[in-house]
Amino acid sequence: MERKGRGRRPVEEITDTQINALKEIRRFTNHRGFPPTIKELADILGISHASAHGQVNQLVRKGYLKREARKARSLAIVREPEDTLSVMTAIPIVGRVAAGRPILAVENIVGEIMVEGRIARSGRCFALEVAGDSMVNAGIRERDLVVVREQPVAENGDIVVALLEDEATVKRLFIRDEKIELRPENPKHRPIPVGPDDGLRILGKVIAVRHRQGR
Repeated sequence: MERKGRGRRPVEEITDTQINALKEIRRFTNHRGFPPTIKELADILGISHASAHGQVNQLVRKGYLKREARKARSLAIVREPEDTLSVMTAIPIVGRVAAGRPILAVENIVGEIMVEGRIARSGRCFALEVAGDSMVNAGIRERDLVVVREQPVAENGDIVVALLEDEATVKRLFIRDEKIELRPENPKHRPIPVGPDDGLRILGKVIAVRHRQGR
């Protein structure tokens, strides 16, 4: 039964202190390609571990952050204070990506796609059209557009765009001890083992999928 009450209602608005913590988490993530630990956040903000933990808990409770299960660096920004549904930003769609050529070189860009502002603010992003059916069980079908945040590193289990043998491929990254594989999400396809001489380069992490209309 709901208790009708005395006392003040909890303040749900984000405070200036929490906005600053969120800004530093975003800055760290954009620069490093992964979020800070609580200790790193505390050091950046110049506060105690307990205070940083408390700020993170409040940001999670208010819906600005979430913790991703089974990840050592689990913080992910899911909402910005200024988010509105109407704010959209254009990001480039790139075609074939060749080794040694910048991802967003003019010759690679084949169009644009509109994404929510919160996605564009998460870091430098691009979209890539998917070829083939190797990721269908992850909800990524042929000719879908994957929205990718540029970052040179990723964690075990992330869906990434990787450059291998001069071609960009979308796969799930598997890392265990010295073993690295790019794994498909379709039993018809085999994992791609990656050795130290294969020149694997992570181009970014898939953060959203846009399905083609009429499919």
